[in-house]
Amino acid sequence: MQMTVTSSTRKLSTAEERRASVLDAAMPIFAASGYAASTLEIAKAAGISQAYLFRLFPTKAELFAAVTDAASERMQATFRDAAAHARAEGTDPLDEMGKAYDELLDRDRDVLLVQLHSRVVAGAEPVIREAVQRCFRKVYELAARESGAGDEELRVWFAHGMLCDVMAAIDADRVDEPWARALTGGPATD
Repeated sequence: MQMTVTSSTRKLSTAEERRASVLDAAMPIFAASGYAASTLEIAKAAGISQAYLFRLFPTKAELFAAVTDAASERMQATFRDAAAHARAEGTDPLDEMGKAYDELLDRDRDVLLVQLHSRVVAGAEPVIREAVQRCFRKVYELAARESGAGDEELRVWFAHGMLCDVMAAIDADRVDEPWARALTGGPATD
């Protein structure tokens, strides 16, 4: 008599795959609650124990910094795609990247909110400050490389982007008042 042994093989997640799933779960939670978010809530959303969460990310600050990096990467991918589109169309890369950023803020509010929260916490948490600095460095390098713009033009472009962040966060485009129209570039009404 011949006996066939079958084993069901379960694919185990690697630590990197688990880290990625934790970041996906943590992004909307940190976006909604900022640094005050509960790591227990994040662990539950990721389907892991809080103890395992802290094996993957030894501190809450490291987890928040990793989420900040993930939000930064989404933003950079948007800018890279927009710059490629600008090259293909022969248009100004900074203009295209600015338009693409506006669209990103509309469709991925988590990126916006994580950025804003990370800037607030950066003063108190060095690892988060470093993540925010990395974000600015990478976006600066990308924008400079793709546009050929000088420091002053890039400073204005960044300042406009930060104004867009604040206006998007407070839904200023939905406010029909002179200040909101002026700062969002909305239609002037008299």
